[in-house]
Amino acid sequence: MQIEAELAELSPRKDMIITIGVFDGVHLGHQHLISRLKESARRQNLLSGVVTFDQHPSAVLSPKTSIPFLTDVATRTSLLKNEGVNAVIALSFTRELAQLSAREFISLLKKHLRMRGLLIGSDFVLGHNQGGDIKALCRLGQEMNFSVTVVPPLKIADEVVSSTSIRNALTIGDMERVTRLTGRPFSLHGRVTRGSGRGEEMGFPTANLSTEPQQALPTNGVYATRTYINDKNYKSMTNIGTCPTFEGTERTVEVYIMDYDNDLYGQDLKIDIIKRLRGEKRFDTAQQLAKQMAEDVRQGSAILDSSDGK
Repeated sequence: MQIEAELAELSPRKDMIITIGVFDGVHLGHQHLISRLKESARRQNLLSGVVTFDQHPSAVLSPKTSIPFLTDVATRTSLLKNEGVNAVIALSFTRELAQLSAREFISLLKKHLRMRGLLIGSDFVLGHNQGGDIKALCRLGQEMNFSVTVVPPLKIADEVVSSTSIRNALTIGDMERVTRLTGRPFSLHGRVTRGSGRGEEMGFPTANLSTEPQQALPTNGVYATRTYINDKNYKSMTNIGTCPTFEGTERTVEVYIMDYDNDLYGQDLKIDIIKRLRGEKRFDTAQQLAKQMAEDVRQGSAILDSSDGK
């Protein structure tokens, strides 16, 4: 069994209190839950552990309607480790794992992670056919000698902080709301690939950023962004969309980096998306588009300067 092989690689030095979930986005709600986890572990002299999965369960259980991810597994694992827990355990979510009952999964955690406590959100469910709801887990806890602690959701301005609410904000390009719910700007990671070269012809050379097909993207439009190259950040503008002026059909992410003229082909980039300036628009000529791009750069630069000063 793959999950048991993965768990068997771990050998915690003492008992653990664990939380389980996808933790997509590692947003402020997740951070609140993990803060409670660390405090509970400290108080009981236990280790704190986060069990997450390499992909969203929907990608395996219903691939045709799978949910786009906010953070890939590498970024998510890094963010979770930065929260200061003792261990982050990223398991492969497979159909075999999905068939395990809550009892079977908990038994594996007890056996390999020395689980003494489980800390979960109020909407948490676990196991085949979602049989491990809170009541079922509490019964298992009494039977198998582990505690179950339920943490209420975090609200900001009367809105429950969740991965779904962040995805909803992305669909309308409300990056300020995304930042408010996440606690940091929304980021994209990808490799620079060859583009059409039209941006360079208009005086605005762009880097084509290749992202994973299941990566959640903000709605189409022009965004003020920051691009990170070799640990240095540059002001940039990013267009997400199909380039309707040139009859494009494929959705792309194109980044114009201010005050930078080196070749980035083949490099991996990270961009932080700060604010949406406007929607994508079809222009009658390339000259009209170039004029608008110059105005976008002027506005975007001012926005980024202002956000730097906050």
